[in-house]
Amino acid sequence: MPFHHLAIATRDVKATHAFYTEAMGFELVKVAVGPAGKRGFAKHLFYDTGNGELMAFWDLHDPDLDPDWSPAIATGLGLPPWTNHIAFGASDRDDLDFRRERWLEHGHDVMEVDHGWCVSVYATDPNGILVEFCTTTADFADPEEARRKLDDPAPALDPEPPTRVFRARR
Repeated sequence: MPFHHLAIATRDVKATHAFYTEAMGFELVKVAVGPAGKRGFAKHLFYDTGNGELMAFWDLHDPDLDPDWSPAIATGLGLPPWTNHIAFGASDRDDLDFRRERWLEHGHDVMEVDHGWCVSVYATDPNGILVEFCTTTADFADPEEARRKLDDPAPALDPEPPTRVFRARR
C-alpha cells in the first residue's frame, strides 16, 4: 500500500522548501492554509516525491506554541538521530549515486552505509531530521529469521556495516 503523505512540522519554512526542492528534487504541488490554535494559522505544504506520493510540512504560526519546540523527529525527543528518520527509495545504485552527488552539490555532507542487503545514503535536513535514500541490493526477506530475532531477548549483533562519509562541496 503506498503512502499518501507524511507530514512533519518545520521551524524554517524557507530552508525546508529549499532543501526539499533543490537538494531532494521534489516539486511543491499544494499549500493549504487553515487555523492553528485560537489565534494562529498554519500552512500545510505538499511536495510530490516523484511518484505521486507526498511529503508534507506544517509551517505553524501559532503564538500559543512553546517557542522552543523542536521539529527534529529523533533528537528533539532525546533520541539518537538515526532512530526516527525518513527513507526514500532509490531505483538502483546509479540513482543512489546521483542523489548522493546532488546532496553534495547543494552543500550537504553525506554518509553512505552498505547494510549488506541494501545501500543507503544519509543527509540531515534543515529541521535536524535524518533523510535517507536507499536501494535494495540483495534478497533480504527471511520471515523465519526475522521472527526469531524479534522474539530473542538478547540477539547477537549484526556485523558493523561498511560506512563512508562524503563532505559537501562548499
